[in-house]
Amino acid sequence: MNHDDASTLRAAAGLALAAAVSLGLARFSYALLLPPMRADLGWSYFTSGAMNTVNAAGYLLGALLTPRWLARRDARTLLLAGSVATALLLAAHGAVRGEAALLALRLLSGVASAVLFISGGLLAARLAAGPQTGAAQGSAVTPGLVLGIYYGGTGLGIVASAAIVPAAISLPLAHAWQAAWFALAAAALLATAAMARATRRVESRPLATGPGAGFAWRPFAFGLAAYLMFGFGYIGYMTFVVTLLREQGLPGAQIVAFYVLIGAGVMASSWLWAATLQRFRGGEALALFNGLLAVATLLPVLSAQPVVVFASGALFGAVFLSLVASTTALVRHNLPPASWAGGIGAFTIVFAAGQIVGPSAVGWVADGPGGLARGFVCSAAALAVGALLAWRQKPLPGAH
Repeated sequence: MNHDDASTLRAAAGLALAAAVSLGLARFSYALLLPPMRADLGWSYFTSGAMNTVNAAGYLLGALLTPRWLARRDARTLLLAGSVATALLLAAHGAVRGEAALLALRLLSGVASAVLFISGGLLAARLAAGPQTGAAQGSAVTPGLVLGIYYGGTGLGIVASAAIVPAAISLPLAHAWQAAWFALAAAALLATAAMARATRRVESRPLATGPGAGFAWRPFAFGLAAYLMFGFGYIGYMTFVVTLLREQGLPGAQIVAFYVLIGAGVMASSWLWAATLQRFRGGEALALFNGLLAVATLLPVLSAQPVVVFASGALFGAVFLSLVASTTALVRHNLPPASWAGGIGAFTIVFAAGQIVGPSAVGWVADGPGGLARGFVCSAAALAVGALLAWRQKPLPGAH
Protein backbone atom coordinates (compact mmCIF):
# COMPACT_ATOMS: atom_id res chain seq x y z
CA MET A 1 0.00 0.00 0.00
CA ASN A 2 1.44 3.38 -0.97
CA HIS A 3 1.50 6.48 1.21
CA ASP A 4 -1.49 8.12 -0.50
CA ASP A 5 -3.63 5.00 -0.01
CA ALA A 6 -2.69 4.80 3.67
CA SER A 7 -3.45 8.50 4.16
CA THR A 8 -6.84 8.16 2.45
CA LEU A 9 -7.77 5.14 4.56
CA ARG A 10 -6.80 6.95 7.77
CA ALA A 11 -8.97 9.92 6.83
CA ALA A 12 -11.86 7.63 5.86
CA ALA A 13 -11.56 5.80 9.18
CA GLY A 14 -11.62 9.14 11.01
CA LEU A 15 -14.73 10.19 9.15
CA ALA A 16 -16.28 6.80 9.92
CA LEU A 17 -16.32 7.83 13.57
CA ALA A 18 -18.90 10.48 12.61
CA ALA A 19 -21.25 7.72 11.46
CA ALA A 20 -20.39 5.75 14.61
CA VAL A 21 -21.46 8.63 16.85
CA SER A 22 -24.44 9.98 14.89
CA LEU A 23 -26.08 6.63 14.20
CA GLY A 24 -24.39 3.90 16.23
CA LEU A 25 -24.24 5.68 19.59
CA ALA A 26 -26.95 8.34 19.31
CA ARG A 27 -29.67 6.34 17.57
CA PHE A 28 -29.20 2.59 17.46
CA SER A 29 -28.12 2.26 21.09
CA TYR A 30 -31.75 3.06 21.91
CA ALA A 31 -32.83 -0.47 20.94
CA LEU A 32 -30.67 -1.85 23.75
CA LEU A 33 -31.85 0.81 26.19
CA LEU A 34 -35.53 0.47 25.35
CA PRO A 35 -36.35 -2.69 27.37
CA PRO A 36 -35.02 -1.36 30.73
CA MET A 37 -36.38 2.14 30.08
CA ARG A 38 -39.78 0.76 29.11
CA ALA A 39 -39.93 -1.42 32.23
CA ASP A 40 -38.77 1.39 34.53
CA LEU A 41 -40.90 4.17 33.05
CA GLY A 42 -44.02 2.15 32.11
CA TRP A 43 -44.07 3.05 28.43
CA SER A 44 -46.40 1.55 25.80
CA TYR A 45 -45.02 0.45 22.45
CA PHE A 46 -46.42 3.66 20.95
CA THR A 47 -44.53 5.84 23.45
CA SER A 48 -41.41 3.73 22.93
CA GLY A 49 -41.65 4.32 19.18
CA ALA A 50 -42.46 7.99 19.66
CA MET A 51 -39.01 8.52 21.18
CA ASN A 52 -37.44 7.51 17.89
CA THR A 53 -40.09 9.38 15.93
CA VAL A 54 -39.13 12.70 17.52
CA ASN A 55 -35.46 11.80 17.06
CA ALA A 56 -36.18 11.37 13.34
CA ALA A 57 -38.10 14.66 13.31
CA GLY A 58 -35.03 16.37 14.73
CA TYR A 59 -32.95 14.61 12.11
CA LEU A 60 -35.24 15.99 9.41
CA LEU A 61 -34.89 19.51 10.81
CA GLY A 62 -31.12 19.10 10.88
CA ALA A 63 -31.15 17.83 7.29
CA LEU A 64 -33.06 20.93 6.18
CA LEU A 65 -30.70 23.31 7.97
CA THR A 66 -27.33 21.70 7.33
CA PRO A 67 -26.94 22.63 3.62
CA ARG A 68 -27.43 26.30 4.56
CA TRP A 69 -24.84 26.03 7.31
CA LEU A 70 -22.44 24.23 4.98
CA ALA A 71 -22.62 27.21 2.63
CA ARG A 72 -21.36 29.46 5.44
CA ARG A 73 -18.97 27.22 7.39
CA ASP A 74 -16.44 24.64 6.37
CA ALA A 75 -17.70 21.07 6.65
CA ARG A 76 -15.10 19.94 9.19
CA THR A 77 -16.10 22.67 11.64
CA LEU A 78 -19.73 21.56 11.43
CA LEU A 79 -18.64 17.92 11.70
CA LEU A 80 -16.87 18.49 15.01
CA ALA A 81 -19.52 20.88 16.38
CA GLY A 82 -22.22 18.32 15.62
CA SER A 83 -20.22 15.56 17.29
CA VAL A 84 -19.61 17.54 20.48
CA ALA A 85 -23.27 18.58 20.64
CA THR A 86 -24.38 14.98 20.16
CA ALA A 87 -22.14 13.82 23.00
CA LEU A 88 -23.43 16.49 25.38
CA LEU A 89 -27.05 15.69 24.54
CA LEU A 90 -26.43 11.97 25.17
CA ALA A 91 -25.15 12.88 28.62
CA ALA A 92 -28.28 14.95 29.23
CA HIS A 93 -30.41 11.84 28.53
CA GLY A 94 -28.93 10.32 31.65
CA ALA A 95 -29.84 13.30 33.80
CA VAL A 96 -33.64 13.20 33.34
CA ARG A 97 -36.51 10.72 33.68
CA GLY A 98 -39.55 12.70 32.55
CA GLU A 99 -41.16 11.74 29.25
CA ALA A 100 -41.35 15.33 27.98
CA ALA A 101 -37.69 16.00 28.77
CA LEU A 102 -36.59 12.79 27.07
CA LEU A 103 -38.68 13.61 24.00
CA ALA A 104 -37.04 17.04 23.81
CA LEU A 105 -33.57 15.53 24.10
CA ARG A 106 -34.31 12.93 21.44
CA LEU A 107 -35.44 15.78 19.16
CA LEU A 108 -32.30 17.85 19.76
CA SER A 109 -29.96 14.89 19.41
CA GLY A 110 -31.62 14.20 16.05
CA VAL A 111 -30.72 17.71 14.88
CA ALA A 112 -27.12 17.40 16.07
CA SER A 113 -26.62 13.95 14.60
CA ALA A 114 -27.97 15.09 11.21
CA VAL A 115 -25.44 17.92 11.11
CA LEU A 116 -22.72 15.42 12.00
CA PHE A 117 -23.81 12.74 9.53
CA ILE A 118 -24.39 15.02 6.52
CA SER A 119 -21.13 16.90 7.08
CA GLY A 120 -19.29 13.60 7.34
CA GLY A 121 -21.01 12.28 4.21
CA LEU A 122 -19.98 15.36 2.22
CA LEU A 123 -16.38 15.07 3.39
CA ALA A 124 -16.37 11.36 2.56
CA ALA A 125 -17.73 12.08 -0.93
CA ARG A 126 -14.99 14.66 -1.49
CA LEU A 127 -12.36 12.27 -0.18
CA ALA A 128 -13.68 9.55 -2.50
CA ALA A 129 -13.44 11.92 -5.46
CA GLY A 130 -9.87 12.95 -4.69
CA PRO A 131 -7.05 12.35 -7.17
CA GLN A 132 -5.56 9.70 -4.89
CA THR A 133 -8.48 7.27 -5.35
CA GLY A 134 -9.45 5.02 -8.22
CA ALA A 135 -7.91 2.34 -10.33
CA ALA A 136 -7.12 4.83 -13.07
CA GLN A 137 -4.56 6.40 -10.75
CA GLY A 138 -3.12 3.02 -9.78
CA SER A 139 -4.74 3.18 -6.33
CA ALA A 140 -6.23 0.18 -4.57
CA VAL A 141 -8.56 2.52 -2.68
CA THR A 142 -11.69 3.00 -4.78
CA PRO A 143 -14.39 5.64 -4.22
CA GLY A 144 -16.84 2.85 -3.36
CA LEU A 145 -14.52 1.60 -0.63
CA VAL A 146 -14.11 5.09 0.87
CA LEU A 147 -17.88 5.57 1.02
CA GLY A 148 -18.32 2.07 2.39
CA ILE A 149 -15.83 2.74 5.17
CA TYR A 150 -17.62 5.96 6.12
CA TYR A 151 -21.07 4.44 6.37
CA GLY A 152 -19.66 1.22 7.80
CA GLY A 153 -18.45 3.25 10.78
CA THR A 154 -21.98 2.93 12.10
CA GLY A 155 -21.14 -0.71 12.80
CA LEU A 156 -18.37 0.37 15.15
CA GLY A 157 -20.90 2.47 17.05
CA ILE A 158 -23.31 -0.47 17.22
CA VAL A 159 -20.61 -2.80 18.55
CA ALA A 160 -19.55 -0.15 21.07
CA SER A 161 -23.18 0.22 22.18
CA ALA A 162 -23.45 -3.56 22.58
CA ALA A 163 -20.43 -3.45 24.90
CA ILE A 164 -21.39 -0.30 26.82
CA VAL A 165 -25.14 -0.57 27.40
CA PRO A 166 -25.42 -4.10 28.86
CA ALA A 167 -22.49 -3.43 31.19
CA ALA A 168 -24.03 -0.17 32.40
CA ILE A 169 -27.57 -1.46 32.92
CA SER A 170 -26.25 -4.38 34.94
CA LEU A 171 -24.91 -1.99 37.59
CA PRO A 172 -26.70 -2.17 40.98
CA LEU A 173 -28.42 1.20 40.51
CA ALA A 174 -32.08 2.15 40.79
CA HIS A 175 -32.14 3.54 37.23
CA ALA A 176 -29.10 1.93 35.64
CA TRP A 177 -30.16 2.93 32.12
CA GLN A 178 -29.20 6.50 33.02
CA ALA A 179 -25.61 5.38 33.60
CA ALA A 180 -25.66 3.87 30.11
CA TRP A 181 -26.43 7.25 28.57
CA PHE A 182 -23.48 8.82 30.42
CA ALA A 183 -21.20 6.04 29.21
CA LEU A 184 -22.36 6.52 25.62
CA ALA A 185 -21.65 10.24 25.92
CA ALA A 186 -18.11 9.54 27.11
CA ALA A 187 -17.55 7.22 24.15
CA ALA A 188 -18.85 9.93 21.79
CA LEU A 189 -16.39 12.49 23.19
CA LEU A 190 -13.48 10.09 22.76
CA ALA A 191 -14.56 9.43 19.18
CA THR A 192 -14.77 13.19 18.54
CA ALA A 193 -11.18 13.68 19.67
CA ALA A 194 -9.97 10.90 17.37
CA MET A 195 -12.10 12.29 14.53
CA ALA A 196 -10.56 15.74 14.89
CA ARG A 197 -7.04 14.33 14.68
CA ALA A 198 -7.69 12.08 11.66
CA THR A 199 -9.51 14.66 9.50
CA ARG A 200 -7.13 17.61 9.72
CA ARG A 201 -6.11 17.30 6.06
CA VAL A 202 -9.52 16.49 4.57
CA GLU A 203 -10.67 19.17 2.13
CA SER A 204 -13.55 20.98 3.86
CA ARG A 205 -14.22 24.32 2.14
CA PRO A 206 -17.75 25.77 2.38
CA LEU A 207 -20.20 24.71 -0.31
CA ALA A 208 -20.39 26.51 -3.61
CA THR A 209 -23.68 28.33 -3.98
CA GLY A 210 -23.44 29.57 -7.57
CA PRO A 211 -24.81 28.07 -10.81
CA GLY A 212 -24.85 24.26 -10.81
CA ALA A 213 -25.01 23.98 -7.03
CA GLY A 214 -28.73 23.14 -6.86
CA PHE A 215 -30.48 19.79 -6.84
CA ALA A 216 -33.48 18.82 -9.01
CA TRP A 217 -35.68 16.29 -7.21
CA ARG A 218 -37.77 15.07 -10.15
CA PRO A 219 -35.08 13.03 -11.99
CA PHE A 220 -34.47 11.14 -8.73
CA ALA A 221 -38.15 10.62 -7.88
CA PHE A 222 -38.06 6.81 -7.78
CA GLY A 223 -34.82 6.71 -5.83
CA LEU A 224 -36.13 9.24 -3.31
CA ALA A 225 -39.41 7.34 -2.91
CA ALA A 226 -37.49 4.09 -2.41
CA TYR A 227 -35.35 5.73 0.25
CA LEU A 228 -38.49 7.02 1.99
CA MET A 229 -39.72 3.41 2.21
CA PHE A 230 -36.33 2.34 3.53
CA GLY A 231 -36.48 4.98 6.27
CA PHE A 232 -39.94 3.73 7.28
CA GLY A 233 -39.03 0.04 7.18
CA TYR A 234 -35.56 -0.26 8.62
CA ILE A 235 -36.16 1.90 11.69
CA GLY A 236 -38.95 -0.37 12.92
CA TYR A 237 -36.48 -3.24 12.96
CA MET A 238 -33.70 -1.28 14.66
CA THR A 239 -36.07 0.19 17.25
CA PHE A 240 -37.85 -2.97 18.33
CA VAL A 241 -35.74 -6.01 17.40
CA VAL A 242 -34.14 -6.36 20.85
CA THR A 243 -37.56 -6.06 22.49
CA LEU A 244 -38.94 -8.71 20.11
CA LEU A 245 -36.10 -11.10 20.89
CA ARG A 246 -36.61 -10.60 24.63
CA GLU A 247 -40.31 -11.39 24.23
CA GLN A 248 -39.39 -14.54 22.30
CA GLY A 249 -37.22 -15.66 25.22
CA LEU A 250 -33.77 -15.28 23.70
CA PRO A 251 -31.19 -15.18 26.53
CA GLY A 252 -29.50 -11.85 27.28
CA ALA A 253 -26.04 -13.03 26.21
CA GLN A 254 -27.39 -14.15 22.84
CA ILE A 255 -29.15 -10.80 22.36
CA VAL A 256 -25.87 -8.97 22.95
CA ALA A 257 -24.11 -11.32 20.52
CA PHE A 258 -26.88 -10.68 18.00
CA TYR A 259 -26.37 -6.93 18.26
CA VAL A 260 -22.61 -7.30 17.93
CA LEU A 261 -23.24 -9.39 14.82
CA ILE A 262 -25.27 -6.54 13.31
CA GLY A 263 -22.40 -4.14 13.99
CA ALA A 264 -19.81 -6.53 12.58
CA GLY A 265 -21.95 -6.93 9.47
CA VAL A 266 -22.07 -3.18 9.02
CA MET A 267 -18.28 -2.91 9.25
CA ALA A 268 -17.79 -5.82 6.82
CA SER A 269 -20.22 -4.25 4.37
CA SER A 270 -17.53 -1.69 3.45
CA TRP A 271 -15.73 -4.45 1.56
CA LEU A 272 -18.70 -6.67 0.68
CA TRP A 273 -20.49 -4.08 -1.44
CA ALA A 274 -17.73 -1.68 -2.56
CA ALA A 275 -17.76 -3.04 -6.12
CA THR A 276 -21.56 -2.86 -6.28
CA LEU A 277 -21.55 0.79 -5.22
CA GLN A 278 -18.92 1.54 -7.84
CA ARG A 279 -20.59 -0.41 -10.67
CA PHE A 280 -24.24 0.68 -10.73
CA ARG A 281 -25.26 4.17 -11.85
CA GLY A 282 -29.01 3.91 -11.31
CA GLY A 283 -31.19 2.44 -8.56
CA GLU A 284 -30.05 -1.18 -8.93
CA ALA A 285 -28.06 -1.28 -5.69
CA LEU A 286 -30.84 0.50 -3.81
CA ALA A 287 -33.36 -2.07 -5.08
CA LEU A 288 -31.14 -5.04 -4.18
CA PHE A 289 -30.48 -3.79 -0.67
CA ASN A 290 -34.12 -2.97 0.07
CA GLY A 291 -35.13 -6.46 -1.04
CA LEU A 292 -32.51 -8.14 1.14
CA LEU A 293 -33.59 -6.05 4.14
CA ALA A 294 -37.21 -7.09 3.64
CA VAL A 295 -36.09 -10.73 3.92
CA ALA A 296 -33.95 -10.00 6.99
CA THR A 297 -36.88 -8.24 8.70
CA LEU A 298 -39.21 -11.19 8.16
CA LEU A 299 -36.83 -13.87 9.42
CA PRO A 300 -37.30 -13.33 13.22
CA VAL A 301 -41.08 -13.27 12.65
CA LEU A 302 -41.00 -16.61 10.87
CA SER A 303 -38.86 -18.33 13.52
CA ALA A 304 -37.38 -17.59 16.94
CA GLN A 305 -34.70 -20.27 16.49
CA PRO A 306 -31.26 -18.75 17.23
CA VAL A 307 -29.84 -19.76 13.84
CA VAL A 308 -32.66 -17.89 12.05
CA VAL A 309 -32.39 -14.88 14.35
CA PHE A 310 -28.64 -14.65 13.85
CA ALA A 311 -29.06 -15.01 10.08
CA SER A 312 -31.43 -12.04 10.23
CA GLY A 313 -28.94 -9.93 12.17
CA ALA A 314 -26.03 -10.86 9.91
CA LEU A 315 -27.97 -10.07 6.73
CA PHE A 316 -29.46 -6.85 8.10
CA GLY A 317 -26.09 -5.61 9.35
CA ALA A 318 -24.32 -6.47 6.11
CA VAL A 319 -26.81 -4.49 4.04
CA PHE A 320 -28.56 -1.56 5.71
CA LEU A 321 -25.73 1.01 5.84
CA SER A 322 -24.58 0.02 2.37
CA LEU A 323 -28.07 1.02 1.26
CA VAL A 324 -27.43 4.46 2.75
CA ALA A 325 -24.07 4.53 0.96
CA SER A 326 -25.81 3.60 -2.30
CA THR A 327 -27.72 6.90 -2.28
CA THR A 328 -24.49 8.87 -1.92
CA ALA A 329 -23.02 6.79 -4.75
CA LEU A 330 -26.13 7.53 -6.84
CA VAL A 331 -25.61 11.25 -6.27
CA ARG A 332 -21.89 11.03 -7.06
CA HIS A 333 -22.45 9.08 -10.27
CA ASN A 334 -25.15 11.40 -11.63
CA LEU A 335 -24.37 14.94 -10.45
CA PRO A 336 -21.44 17.39 -10.54
CA PRO A 337 -19.54 17.93 -7.25
CA ALA A 338 -21.23 21.30 -6.65
CA SER A 339 -24.59 19.51 -6.34
CA TRP A 340 -23.48 16.68 -4.07
CA ALA A 341 -24.45 18.35 -0.80
CA GLY A 342 -27.89 19.22 -2.15
CA GLY A 343 -28.36 15.66 -3.35
CA ILE A 344 -27.17 14.08 -0.10
CA GLY A 345 -29.37 16.51 1.81
CA ALA A 346 -32.44 15.66 -0.29
CA PHE A 347 -32.02 11.94 0.27
CA THR A 348 -31.46 12.59 3.97
CA ILE A 349 -34.71 14.57 4.14
CA VAL A 350 -36.85 11.76 2.73
CA PHE A 351 -34.95 9.23 4.84
CA ALA A 352 -35.77 11.27 7.94
CA ALA A 353 -39.41 11.59 6.88
CA GLY A 354 -39.71 7.81 6.68
CA GLN A 355 -38.09 7.47 10.09
CA ILE A 356 -40.58 9.91 11.58
CA VAL A 357 -43.51 7.72 10.62
CA GLY A 358 -41.88 4.32 11.05
CA PRO A 359 -41.32 3.89 14.82
CA SER A 360 -44.70 5.21 15.92
CA ALA A 361 -46.52 3.32 13.15
CA VAL A 362 -44.83 0.04 14.04
CA GLY A 363 -45.44 0.73 17.74
CA TRP A 364 -49.11 1.48 17.08
CA VAL A 365 -49.49 -1.77 15.12
CA ALA A 366 -47.62 -3.68 17.84
CA ASP A 367 -50.00 -2.38 20.53
CA GLY A 368 -52.84 -4.14 18.70
CA PRO A 369 -53.54 -7.79 17.86
CA GLY A 370 -50.47 -9.65 16.63
CA GLY A 371 -47.99 -7.61 18.67
CA LEU A 372 -44.50 -6.84 17.45
CA ALA A 373 -44.56 -9.63 14.87
CA ARG A 374 -47.26 -7.81 12.91
CA GLY A 375 -45.30 -4.57 13.21
CA PHE A 376 -42.27 -6.28 11.67
CA VAL A 377 -44.40 -7.53 8.76
CA CYS A 378 -45.42 -3.90 8.18
CA SER A 379 -41.75 -2.87 8.08
CA ALA A 380 -40.87 -5.68 5.67
CA ALA A 381 -43.71 -4.67 3.34
CA ALA A 382 -42.41 -1.09 3.21
CA LEU A 383 -38.93 -2.34 2.34
CA ALA A 384 -40.31 -4.56 -0.43
CA VAL A 385 -42.18 -1.60 -1.94
CA GLY A 386 -38.91 0.36 -1.73
CA ALA A 387 -37.15 -2.34 -3.75
CA LEU A 388 -39.76 -2.09 -6.52
CA LEU A 389 -39.55 1.69 -6.61
CA ALA A 390 -35.75 1.74 -6.69
CA TRP A 391 -35.70 -0.61 -9.67
CA ARG A 392 -37.44 2.16 -11.65
CA GLN A 393 -34.64 4.68 -10.94
CA LYS A 394 -32.55 5.08 -14.09
CA PRO A 395 -29.16 6.78 -14.47
CA LEU A 396 -29.23 10.38 -15.65
CA PRO A 397 -27.66 11.25 -19.01
CA GLY A 398 -23.95 11.71 -18.51
CA ALA A 399 -23.74 9.50 -15.40
CA HIS A 400 -20.19 8.40 -14.72
